Amino acid sequence: MRLLKLSIPFLSLLIACNNNQPSKDTSTDSLNSASISSKKFALAYRDGDNIVVSSIDTMKQVSFGGATDPAISPDGTKLAYTISDSAGNRNIWVADLEHKTQAQLPVDNHNHYQAMWSPSGNKIAFSIFDKGNRWKVGVINTDHSGYQILESKSAIELYSPTWKNEQQLIGHDLTNLYTLDLSGKIIDTQLLTELIGKDLSLSSSNRFFYTKDGKKLIFNAGNTDIVKNSVGPNEAIYVLDLASKKTSRISPEGLNVPSLYVTADDQIFYSASKTSDSVFKIYTADLNGNIKLLVEKGMSPTGASK
Repeated sequence: MRLLKLSIPFLSLLIACNNNQPSKDTSTDSLNSASISSKKFALAYRDGDNIVVSSIDTMKQVSFGGATDPAISPDGTKLAYTISDSAGNRNIWVADLEHKTQAQLPVDNHNHYQAMWSPSGNKIAFSIFDKGNRWKVGVINTDHSGYQILESKSAIELYSPTWKNEQQLIGHDLTNLYTLDLSGKIIDTQLLTELIGKDLSLSSSNRFFYTKDGKKLIFNAGNTDIVKNSVGPNEAIYVLDLASKKTSRISPEGLNVPSLYVTADDQIFYSASKTSDSVFKIYTADLNGNIKLLVEKGMSPTGASK
């Protein structure tokens, strides 16, 4: 298999850009060792066909094309992303933003994507289509050792994996929410209708995140909101208090939120639009529902820890 590589080498493809910040003066910044080491990147997202990596105030930005699924590491020094080729293969690469290098993860599989960093940044989990034609969770250390597929012998499919903590992951199959340890053993199974009720709908792309204290679940799901020109159910962000079983809505009514990411220190990042054909904007929020607009045009955000 010949992987379709970036059309321009990584070092020359990274460019200065900050056209998407809400209301700040622009500034340019070339990608060199001095500029990278003097600041921490904190946000990564898609802008059309480009991936943008920026500081949290978007004053410092670099971007490159030819990739999807941007996932910035918790310390803001690395970026994982998906490269697809004309044959439909998908593979994960990792770029070191400080040393300006990139490498493909050594995963013996031609359909894996959507990297998710562990809280320490020492491991990466991802969705992988196994030889049994089932979606599973792949895990690999960031030094490229320890690659494995969790629950590889089970008939259960696992969608949209996230990290519960450094030693456990969660994923769902539209019916149950599963917790797995790093040996691949399922250590907890919870019926989703008992967790979130029957009024919310799920797709395989919806993600669940535990809060740092393990007492709440943050997730996006479909609802019955009516959004102009929307195709399919509108989606919103919810927080479930596991003790009280109370679910609260974070994102405002009238917005469709198909993409959600929560950092290990409970920062919420999401992209949302008012209508299905409008521009998606990127927001950040906290557990109390305080929301801030970050980027006027962008999708699929991920963030670094503070």
